[in-house]
Amino acid sequence: MDELQDVQLTEIKPLLTNKNTRNFQDFDCQEHDIETPHGVLHVTMRGVPKGNRPVILTYHDIGLNHKSCFNTLFNYEDMQEITQHFAVVHVDAPGQQEGAPPFPSGYRYPTMEEMAEMLPSVMTQLKVNSVIGIGVGAGAYILSLFALNNPTLVEGLVLINVDPCAEGWIDWAASKLSGWTSNLVDIIMAHHFSTDELTDNQELIQTYRLHIAQDINQDNLALFCGSYQYRRDLEIERPIVGLNEATVNTLTCPALLVVGDTSPAVEAVVECNSRLNPTKTTLLKFSSNFEPFLCFSQPGKLAEAFKYFLQGMGYSTKKNHPHKQMIPVQTSRLWVVCPKIVYRQKAFWRDAFVVGGWSCVFH
Repeated sequence: MDELQDVQLTEIKPLLTNKNTRNFQDFDCQEHDIETPHGVLHVTMRGVPKGNRPVILTYHDIGLNHKSCFNTLFNYEDMQEITQHFAVVHVDAPGQQEGAPPFPSGYRYPTMEEMAEMLPSVMTQLKVNSVIGIGVGAGAYILSLFALNNPTLVEGLVLINVDPCAEGWIDWAASKLSGWTSNLVDIIMAHHFSTDELTDNQELIQTYRLHIAQDINQDNLALFCGSYQYRRDLEIERPIVGLNEATVNTLTCPALLVVGDTSPAVEAVVECNSRLNPTKTTLLKFSSNFEPFLCFSQPGKLAEAFKYFLQGMGYSTKKNHPHKQMIPVQTSRLWVVCPKIVYRQKAFWRDAFVVGGWSCVFH
């Protein structure tokens, strides 16, 4: 048996500053409105594609846009170390960006499948050859569809709170509302938070209630929610080694599945993990006091996990180098188990650090 090694990821900087302000600003970005087969898509790009390296492409959840979903993470110091070496494209679902005008009467909003089909046009327009996707909720579902239909364009996926199933969540969410008026904002909040979480951090809850109610066109938001509610099952299946690996419908790229241990999405993420290739899939569960918006509440830990994920794909930040270039990594495999982080799948190993292919629980 391979040597066992204790590995613990720690947060060494404060997770948040000015928690109760809606500070979702972009820095050094270019905005584009891109024509696609299913309408115009608003995207924001940081940096420029670097050679043949993939671009990091993000897609947000319902009730959010790229700013409120991802800017805390991408403005975090440790994440900026990564983005020195990768351009970033943030995609806003149709009509969800700040200041978006209402759609005309009779407009048919794209389905989840059609939103996935819009992404190749974005890549073509921005001269992007391949991507590493980071998606949350509905955005994770869209990126999964995109990867299933365009496997050569996607090198890896980070899927936060992904639900591969077709069941609509609105009835389930509404059933959790005790004494609430079941309006759109309330239902979206129940999609993001458990009942306990809705009462545990009132100031942050209020911040996001205001964002959902005031910063996003409500008619446009209802259309996006409707498309997500009526999504189809991804119909993915875990391959059986030596039997159906070449024919089964599943993700072929490395995938990191991320969820908080009290999130309403826990069961859905575990279900998704059970349908994916275990040799290419990592399940990462955060345990913390408040983790529904992991990109907002745990940016340091999420950035570190993403760095390890990139290393497992063959990229690493060269230590003790004045310019910290991303370089390919030679990796080997072993099993790792430790008290603080529990790994359930084979791991890549370099310089006494686990750098990819692992499943673990953060405490």
